[in-house]
Amino acid sequence: MADKVRLGIIGIGNQGSSYARRMVHDNWTPEIELVAIADKNPDRIAWAKENISPDLAYYTDAMEMLDSGKIDGVVVSIPHYEHPKYAMAAMQRGIHVMCEKPAGVYTKQVREMNAEARKHPNVVFGMMFNQRTNCLYRKMRELVQSGKYGKVRRANWLITNWYRSQYYYDSGDWRATWSGEGGGVLLNQCPHQLDLWQWILGMPAEIQAFMNYGQFHDIEVEDDVTAIMKYEDGHTGVFITSTGDPHGSNRFEVQMDGAQLIVENDKLYLYELDQLEQDWTKNNTIPFGAVPGHVVEVETDGLNPQHQGVFNAWAAAILRGEPLVAGGEEGINGLTLSNAMHLSAFTGKPVKLPLDEDLYYDELMKRVATSRRKEPVKAVFADTSATYGGTK
Repeated sequence: MADKVRLGIIGIGNQGSSYARRMVHDNWTPEIELVAIADKNPDRIAWAKENISPDLAYYTDAMEMLDSGKIDGVVVSIPHYEHPKYAMAAMQRGIHVMCEKPAGVYTKQVREMNAEARKHPNVVFGMMFNQRTNCLYRKMRELVQSGKYGKVRRANWLITNWYRSQYYYDSGDWRATWSGEGGGVLLNQCPHQLDLWQWILGMPAEIQAFMNYGQFHDIEVEDDVTAIMKYEDGHTGVFITSTGDPHGSNRFEVQMDGAQLIVENDKLYLYELDQLEQDWTKNNTIPFGAVPGHVVEVETDGLNPQHQGVFNAWAAAILRGEPLVAGGEEGINGLTLSNAMHLSAFTGKPVKLPLDEDLYYDELMKRVATSRRKEPVKAVFADTSATYGGTK
């Protein structure tokens, strides 16, 4: 068995170039060797030859790279609509796939991608859900799902520290258009948080969302979202996000029968009640009494390897059958939340899950048909390493 995965990257934009640079120059992934890059933009190929390595194989047609026989695995890091197309093409050739977030723009195409993956059980299919490597969210999930603190009563995530300027949106003609990106803050910035939401809390039964399109920017897609999620047992969750707050917040709060969990400021806070609320209230005789509790210092393993951790786990899965951080088939879950939020805003009604995928696709295509793609612009590329979650 080979001791390294020969890797190709499709798309050498912001995220793809960051991966390539670290793999070649920083020994970031000792079991992955970058051998090829594909990008339809000749200027990006020229940039990569100068800044990454002149010794790699370069292609302006990704299918040529997939057919070359030079690679064992591929990273799909291109605009969202094309993720399933190239992932499926790789699977059909027996090439392992790491797909950037989101898995696609609409769940119908991602369902097709997942069906193709099932036809190729020897292909290791992973999603770049790097926030699952964060010890804070891993520990939060463990505590929520352990049952120790009873059931979830409500959850709230205020994630508004995604501020983006107009210059950001003008840096590519595909950005923030229905036809090029398929959505705004939900499709570009929030796939990690939507994935974490369902990973920790599970899928809701119903979603109602309120969106503003181009509220703070000259764009046609959403840059401000408030969504209310209702679960089968009646508890609710609120998800608020925006790219328009100059100084935003990131606070994820989960209230359970016996504890409150909060992730904020890169810390996990746990307020543990002395007993479950429903047990305490049976014997309470104080009109304005409150359940006594105490702060618990939460121990984690302190690890947060992010993209590097996802890649190294993917290589280990290919070479030795070890677990992935996130299987590729899981990409449909967070996207379902996103699609349901959009559909609710499109129709002005709550949306029940499972999602009516045909209705969502039809509504999306209406907007694609009238999408105003931008005038040709000179694309701007930037280092994403300092961004939370590494947006594209």
